[in-house]
Parts: sequence; C-alpha cells; structure tokens
Amino acid sequence: MTNEPFRTILLIEDDLKLAELITSYLGQQGFVVHHADDGQKGLELAEIIQLQLIILDLMLPNLDGLTVCRRLQTWYQGALLILTASGDDMDQVAALEMGADDFVNKPIHPRVLLARVRALLRRDEKRANPLSQASTINNDQLIFDSLKINIGRRQVELAGELIKLTETEFELLWLLASNPEKTVSRDEISQSLRGIEYDGLDRSIDNKIVSLRKKLGDTNGLPRRIITVRGKGYLFITDQWQTND
Repeated sequence: MTNEPFRTILLIEDDLKLAELITSYLGQQGFVVHHADDGQKGLELAEIIQLQLIILDLMLPNLDGLTVCRRLQTWYQGALLILTASGDDMDQVAALEMGADDFVNKPIHPRVLLARVRALLRRDEKRANPLSQASTINNDQLIFDSLKINIGRRQVELAGELIKLTETEFELLWLLASNPEKTVSRDEISQSLRGIEYDGLDRSIDNKIVSLRKKLGDTNGLPRRIITVRGKGYLFITDQWQTND
C-alpha cells in the first residue's frame, strides 16, 4: 500500500455531481479524498491506499454496495460509512451486519456527513488503544463513561443505577468489556464461561447476549453497545456508554 496522510478517505459513489460535492467539502475540512465511480474500482483502490475511512454507496454499477461491503469484510480494518437512497431497512441491516459502522441517508447534508465521518474516525482512533477508554482500579473495576463493572463486588452500575445480572451474564459482560473493540468468538465465550468448545448449534450464548443488551439499555434499534460481528462473535464498543444514551 502507498503511504497517505492521516484522515484519508475513499469515496465509492457513481453520482459524479454528488461525489464532487463530497470530495470538495471534505477536502476543505482537511481530509484527503480519493474517488471511485464503481464498486470494482473502489475495491482496487482500497487495496493500494492506506485508508482510515471508506464512504460507500449501496447502489453502484458493476458491483453493488453490499457485494463490496462483503468483500471488504474479509480484510479491511478501517471505518466504513454507507450512503443509501434506499428506503428498505433490510439493506441497511444487511450492510451493518457485513461490517459497516454507520449509514447516512440521501439526500446528503454535508454537515451531517462530516459529523458522522469525524465520529467514526474518533472511534477508530480509540480502537487503536482501546484500554485507554477504561479506568481500571486494582484490576477489579472497569469504567466506560456511565458503565461501571466491579468484579470484586460482582456489581454493575449504569448511569448511577445498579443493574441486576445473573452470574453468567456478569461473567459474559466482564469478558467482553475486558476485550474492548475486539471480537470475542462464541467459542472463546463458551470456553471461558463453561469450559467446553462451542458446538455451532447451541443458542444459549446468543440468548444471554440478548438478555444482557436488554438490561443494559441496548435495545433502541440496532445494538450499539454490544454488537454482533456476523459469523465471528460479539464486540464491546467503548464509546457508546455516555450518560445521555
């Protein structure tokens, strides 16, 4: 890959007027923006440029956005923001499950797009040093904004309120929070909680994740605090625990 300045973005968009607008606006904000007008060209550029973020349109010639998203998932490590004019929620759900971090609906409002871009890049920087987002006290407590987990007391507090968890739910949360911004596989979870390998069929881990999300207020639309990485496991997000959530 060629070396590019930090804050480098690849825009994959076939609407040339919109691409010119986005490229110009983000350029004025200090970003280096490369552009591809179809999915195949976008994949080729993504392989040779060191990127922090890809902005990807879903409706593309040659290769559609979901196909591009699926192929990127196998190797791309940066942030991925989806642009969509589709009113079909399933397209957005599919993109998020394939590894997209966020989406913006068309017509694009430049300031909204800029805010989403900056938010994703901040999160990406935090992923590079995830434990810096948590305060650890005597190796017994993890704190992520309004979330406090104390393993000595077996106690979880969210926005000042004690959250009642089962023993297994607590162990699961501690495991995920101890590996922030890293995908923890179902096999790792099964080995840690039960001492056995995951058989590929048992749904008890998934059910515990659902229960944990509900108790931690992660039920407003798509999960944001503990997310599913399709085919891989679960991911604890460090910057989604602010009090106003």
